Amino acid sequence: MPENKDVLVYCETARGILAPVTLELLSAGIRLVQALGGELNAVLIGSNVRGLAPEVIACGAQNVYVVEDSYLEYYATEPYLVVLEKIVRQVAPGIVLLGQTTAGRDLAPRLAFKLDTAATMDCTAMEIDPATGRLLMNRPVYGGNAQVVQICLTDPQIATVRTKAMAPAVRDSNRQGQVINVTAGIDPSSFKARVIERKAEATSGLRLEEARVVVAGGRGMGSADGFKQLEEIAGLLKGAVGATRPPCDKQWISDSRQIGLTGKVVSPDLYIAVGLSGASQHLSGFSSSKVIVAINKDPEANIFKVAHYGIVSDWKSVLPTIKAKLKEIVG
Repeated sequence: MPENKDVLVYCETARGILAPVTLELLSAGIRLVQALGGELNAVLIGSNVRGLAPEVIACGAQNVYVVEDSYLEYYATEPYLVVLEKIVRQVAPGIVLLGQTTAGRDLAPRLAFKLDTAATMDCTAMEIDPATGRLLMNRPVYGGNAQVVQICLTDPQIATVRTKAMAPAVRDSNRQGQVINVTAGIDPSSFKARVIERKAEATSGLRLEEARVVVAGGRGMGSADGFKQLEEIAGLLKGAVGATRPPCDKQWISDSRQIGLTGKVVSPDLYIAVGLSGASQHLSGFSSSKVIVAINKDPEANIFKVAHYGIVSDWKSVLPTIKAKLKEIVG
C-alpha cells in the first residue's frame, strides 16, 4: 500500500473561473480519496486566484494551496513547474492529477522527471486497486483502437485526465476546507525563456473542448465554403465546428479547430463526422464521444467502423435536409 494516501489536483483556471477540467479532476479526486482514506488537496497558481479557493473547497477539496505572484499571471512552463514541484514536495501526495490540456501535457512529464517518477498521459478512467492500493490508469493506445491499464510503482503517481472523461464535481457550499497561502519563491532571472507579448486569437462560438456537440469536416468538404455549411449545422445544435488535418493545412478552417493526434482531443455528447475517412490519427481525437454519426459517400470508409449511426451519401445532398429539419425543430 502507498505510504501517502492523499491526492493533489492541479486546478487550471480560464477567464477568471475554474476550467471545466478542474471540476472533473476534483470529482475524480473525491472518488480516489474515498477509496484510499486520504485527503483531497488542490493547488491554485496565478496572480489573482485566491478568490477561487472557496469554489474549489465547495467542489470537494479539503486543503487548497494558493500561490500568487505577478509573474504567474500567464502560464509559462518554467515558473509553473517550479511552483508545482514545490507544492508537491510540501504536500507529498500519493497521486497528482492534471488535465490533459496544453498546460497539463506540458507540466506532467517534466514534473515526473523532477520527482524521479513517471506520468501516465490522457487517462479516460481511473480506480484504486483494492489489493495494492495503487492507481489503475486506463488510457487509449494505437490511435484509440485499444485500451491499456497502466500502473506506476513510484510515488507520486502522476496522471493527466482527458477532458470530459469524468463527471464534474457536484458543488456543495456546506463543505469546509482550509486555504493555505504559499510564497512562490521564484527567481525570474533564472528562467531561460520569458513571455514578451501575448496575443489572443480571435474566436467565435464555443471552444471545441467545451462543446457538447461537434460537427467535424474532412478533406471531402472540398473547400472553405463547405465548412460554412457545417457552421450553420453547428449553430443550430449549439455546437462547435472541428476538422481533420488536411482542411487545416489547406487553410479552409483555422488550425485551432484541428482534432486528432496532432490537434485537440474532444469528448462531446454528439460527434457528427462529415466527409472524412476516419484515419487513425483523427479517430484518436474523438473516440470517446458518446454518439458518433458519420456521413460519407464511401461505404468502405473507416469512419463507419466506429460510428454509431452512418449515412452513406454525398454530404451535399444530406446536409440541406438535416439543416431544414433542425430549423423546423428549433424554430
